[in-house]
Amino acid sequence: MSATHPHLRVFDASDPRRASRAGADLREGLGKWRLAAALAWGDIKHRYRGSVLGPFWVTLTTAAMVVALGFFYSHILKVDPGTFFPWLAISLILWAMVSQAVTDGAECFTSAESVIRQLSLPFTVHVLRCILRNLLVAAHNLPLIVAVMFLFDISPGIGVLAFIPGFLIFVCNAFWAAFFLGMICARFRDIPPIISSLMQLCFFITPIIWMPEQLGDNAHWLLFNPFNAIMETMRAPLLGRPLEVGVWFAAIGFTVLLWIVAQAFFTRFRGRIAFWV
Repeated sequence: MSATHPHLRVFDASDPRRASRAGADLREGLGKWRLAAALAWGDIKHRYRGSVLGPFWVTLTTAAMVVALGFFYSHILKVDPGTFFPWLAISLILWAMVSQAVTDGAECFTSAESVIRQLSLPFTVHVLRCILRNLLVAAHNLPLIVAVMFLFDISPGIGVLAFIPGFLIFVCNAFWAAFFLGMICARFRDIPPIISSLMQLCFFITPIIWMPEQLGDNAHWLLFNPFNAIMETMRAPLLGRPLEVGVWFAAIGFTVLLWIVAQAFFTRFRGRIAFWV
């Protein structure tokens, strides 16, 4: 008669315990946030090695786009430059953060292929590494937001604190989007270019270089645009604009939906990620 060692974990294919393993991956990965932060910082140093300005090139590019597009579209759309410039500047900064989180998150697993194949780390670490890397780069645009608010005398007051929950909603969406898109793109390598093309389309159908007021009675359709809902929870407090309750419900609803879908996919296909990359 053979005896099983009490501390030996035996994997039973008929009972894979996918949910418990996925939950353990999330807990262990979030607990290793310091490792993810160190890897993210190393990515930024490697990406901008030899560069004089480093990530501040993103700030200069955004500032140039604001100046060029601001004069151009304020004339074409016949809107007040004093109102349009702050809207355009903060919208472009937030869109750059959102767009980069989506496109970079789609490759969070494939870009970490060598690490996944060599080290036994929770997959959550790679997602967290991607999110922190993009947040560090986005932080370089903060001085530009402050400059815009100062130049155009925008004083949102205590209402600016509403930016915090909006930012947390964005981080949650970026986290689960990276999980979901990272798995899809690891399985199907032709998906990342499609995502990049879709993000370009979303740029034009999201109020960034145009304002919702220009839609008139059709502005309510923007509630079905997840990018607008998530961006507006951050943009409205910074601009001192009133934020509709419907926008909050839409942003939270999209966040919950994305979480359910991403969690379901991760629970079901977590064991295959290492083979897909």
